Amino acid sequence: MTEIEDHPEGRGTTLLALARSSLEEALAGESSSPPEADWLEQPGACFVTLKQEGRLRGCIGSIHVHRTLAEDVRENARAAALRDPRFSPLSADELGRTSIEVSLLSPLEPIEFTSEEDLLAQIRPAIDGLVLEYQEYRGTFLPAVWESLPRPTEFLRQLKRKAGLETDFWSPEMKIWRFTVDHWSE
Repeated sequence: MTEIEDHPEGRGTTLLALARSSLEEALAGESSSPPEADWLEQPGACFVTLKQEGRLRGCIGSIHVHRTLAEDVRENARAAALRDPRFSPLSADELGRTSIEVSLLSPLEPIEFTSEEDLLAQIRPAIDGLVLEYQEYRGTFLPAVWESLPRPTEFLRQLKRKAGLETDFWSPEMKIWRFTVDHWSE
């Protein structure tokens, strides 16, 4: 590993190049040599977000570590481009005007709370990403969502909505985990 790859910005450059290489191969059939580094072969979880003119064009990721970081970046980049159910598959013609963001997730940390007020007091705006789970309902917001939902109350309400619950839903059986990200974008 070089000193640059050891530095967070060097890692970001490598992760973005890996995601772009995966998209070029999947969409345009171009085969380039993806970046290599020992740390890419370690287990990791990430989200890959695609944007066009600042607007979301796809976002897929992993909450739990289940493969190497290199595999996770490659597969999530392809899934964001081709399998995000909110969008039609990205075409090769769109690739040049599509920017890539990679968010590397920290391990999940459970939040213990006794009420919605207690939970809201523990959430760290602009820092925490959240995973909400209740029975079969599940939703995730990356920390970047704070840019459009800066108030904790609205952030939590919209996370519930994303999970398929009513925005005023509450149950003591609901589970919440927090995580942080290292984030890089083109």
